[in-house]
Amino acid sequence: MLRELFAHQAWADATILAAVRSHMPASEDAELRKTLHHIIGVQRAFLAVFLQRPFHLAREMQAPANLDEMETLFRQTHAEEIAFAGQVQEAAIAQVVEIPMLAKIRPTLGETMMQVVMHSQHHRGQVAARLRALGATPPTVDWIIWLKERPGAWD
Repeated sequence: MLRELFAHQAWADATILAAVRSHMPASEDAELRKTLHHIIGVQRAFLAVFLQRPFHLAREMQAPANLDEMETLFRQTHAEEIAFAGQVQEAAIAQVVEIPMLAKIRPTLGETMMQVVMHSQHHRGQVAARLRALGATPPTVDWIIWLKERPGAWD
């Protein structure tokens, strides 16, 4: 299920980015870009924890200069997340993950992976609301829609 959730996340992020790109007011909207940058920043922070590699907060806090750079971050991150989820063994799901930024919480790997996809879904909802406010029709990125056809992220 976690593997599928990460595949859905990649598709949903790609779909929402395409909607932003296709509507000029949205593609230039600072609030939308800030939310998209937050989504990918959190995904990248947790990915660094999962892969046990350094996370360079100062560098990651710098927003991409344009949507092309933002999309590149999403593509790269999704590829790594999906690869990671694909190799996680069942026994590892129950192991506690140490998260420096959340020192008082001791979630399992499975709980932490679920946090990433749920957090992203929450903020995609904010992006969808902003798209509507800017005059666009936001795409439907529900899990159940993805389940029907399981489309690839960047098709």
